[in-house]
Amino acid sequence: MNGCGYMYNQFKYLTAGDKAIIIEVGDSINEKINRVIISLEKEINNSFNDELLEVIPTYRSIMIQYNPVKITYMELLNKLKSIETNLKITENKTNKVIVIPVVYGGEYGPDIGNVAQYNNLSIKDVIKIHSSTKYLIYMLGFTAGFPYLGGLDKRIHTPRLERPRIKIEAGSIGIANNQTGIYPVDSPGGWQIIGKTPLKIFNQNSENPFLLEPGKYIRFKPISERRFLQLKIEEEGV
Repeated sequence: MNGCGYMYNQFKYLTAGDKAIIIEVGDSINEKINRVIISLEKEINNSFNDELLEVIPTYRSIMIQYNPVKITYMELLNKLKSIETNLKITENKTNKVIVIPVVYGGEYGPDIGNVAQYNNLSIKDVIKIHSSTKYLIYMLGFTAGFPYLGGLDKRIHTPRLERPRIKIEAGSIGIANNQTGIYPVDSPGGWQIIGKTPLKIFNQNSENPFLLEPGKYIRFKPISERRFLQLKIEEEGV
């Protein structure tokens, strides 16, 4: 496979203990590498039966955990290299952007003032910049359904909190360095919380529990507190 940007000319295969292989596709975070990761993950899942325990994609690599009773290291490695040789990249042709309504600031975004102050901006500027970008969902991780998004404007890059919170409520929108994301469930965390969405990003009682998926795009839409409460009632079916 020919190199493209920061993508390797040939994938790198690394051992991870005695039951896992890591495939490194490139050395940076960009959309082209993300398309390769998504295509590679799909092809791997379609090429094996019960030999694999889990396939875990990241920004620029994939970890394949396997059952050594079902397949040997060399058998797996050779098959993965064959998949690489014949891999066809699925282009992202979707124009659909998932709109995420967000109430910014106040009790819903207690750290938005920190972000504004750190970057010498007004709170209105932070909201405008954060909600003016289309974000690519690179991967889900950290907690169930947490989206790692690409495309945060440099003007609002902000370090994590010095002291992480014990609990951040589900739906909270945060910034950490050059990333932004949505907390799908209540959990500890150190991201700067700037707002909250009434949407359920992860719903364990749903047939399809994840609202978001890698390869899709989202955009944040500012809403009022009143609209937030209305949507929350609708979302919870009360």
